[in-house]
Amino acid sequence: MRPDSVIKTDGFNAIFDKLDIVEAERFITLINRDKLDYTKWRKKLWEDLSVEELSRRAMNHARKK
Repeated sequence: MRPDSVIKTDGFNAIFDKLDIVEAERFITLINRDKLDYTKWRKKLWEDLSVEELSRRAMNHARKK
């Protein structure tokens, strides 16, 4: 299992790969302010994918690293 510090660093890097610094700060503020229910958000994010398809995509993504 990876340490929390590594997960945080990788998470920030993922955010900054897609957003500029201002948008990244805004995203983090929005997540903190909304008291995000990650489980509900995740289900809505991938509601159109089956478990099998989501798993396939995750495995393909992991192979690329």
